[in-house]
Amino acid sequence: MSDRSLPISETFVSIQGEGKLTGTPSWFVRVAGCNLRCTWCDTPYASWSPEGDKRTLEDLLAELDGHGMRHAVLTGGEPMIFDAIEDLARALHERGVHVTIETAGTVYRPIHCDLLSLSPKLANSTPIDDERDASGVWAERHEERRLDLDALQALLADHAERQLKFVVASPDDLPEIEGLLDYLPQVAPEDVLLMPEGVTTPEPGSQSWLLQACLDRGWRYCHRLHIQLFGNLRGT
Repeated sequence: MSDRSLPISETFVSIQGEGKLTGTPSWFVRVAGCNLRCTWCDTPYASWSPEGDKRTLEDLLAELDGHGMRHAVLTGGEPMIFDAIEDLARALHERGVHVTIETAGTVYRPIHCDLLSLSPKLANSTPIDDERDASGVWAERHEERRLDLDALQALLADHAERQLKFVVASPDDLPEIEGLLDYLPQVAPEDVLLMPEGVTTPEPGSQSWLLQACLDRGWRYCHRLHIQLFGNLRGT
């Protein structure tokens, strides 16, 4: 086993709150560092202002063994920008652990995972007039990087088990999603998930347009169960 390390913001055991495996007890590994800066990012301590320490793969795997979890979620930040994520995913697979990788899909690498959780970033993610980016440098970088069709297509070609989660703010986002999916014909409607923007549980009736969009297109509504159960707290 390599002694390579990863910058880690946090690790914790909780239930998966989003996507096809909602409710599944899982061990989460959140890397510190991201190549994007979403204005609505709910984990700024892993992107806008990365926090954490370097941890060896051996250390991380020993923690997993202590918990005995059979599902692991590699998330961030953006886990795919770090070479050592491949070694960690491989080691988890060798232990018989189900691996989900949560990624924006802007970086391709050949990596093992049992569920590829892609979250392509829409225009609503670009930090325009964000006080954390007074110079506008990150707004420009983010807009240039947020979509990479070649990377998305290559990742989808490698992984039959997948989900595409889109953070949506208004009906204006729907044409952008449909336009992107035109370039990804291998994606089935049931693999497309729409998740309302925000870090609170939506008010009753406020997402009727989103529910109708899912009904009309055969997409899935993506609930954030962890927000309902715990609120917007780290380590959940």
